[in-house]
Amino acid sequence: MARFLITTKRMKSTNGIRIEPGMSVEVITQSMGNPVNTNGGQCVVDAFMRKYGIDIKKAGCLNNVELNVEQLN
Repeated sequence: MARFLITTKRMKSTNGIRIEPGMSVEVITQSMGNPVNTNGGQCVVDAFMRKYGIDIKKAGCLNNVELNVEQLN
């Protein structure tokens, strides 16, 4: 299992959703691959919804340009 810290890089306001720089979530996955690219990034989407109540995918931020992915272990 791998643990990742996903952090937003910049401010963005799209589709009525405002993203601030530094918003971060922690996800644990079965695979060692980037969770933003694995299974359509669903674990990342779910984590942002749980913590902030926002749909990061609807905001157009579910990509490696908008998100910094750091493997913690």
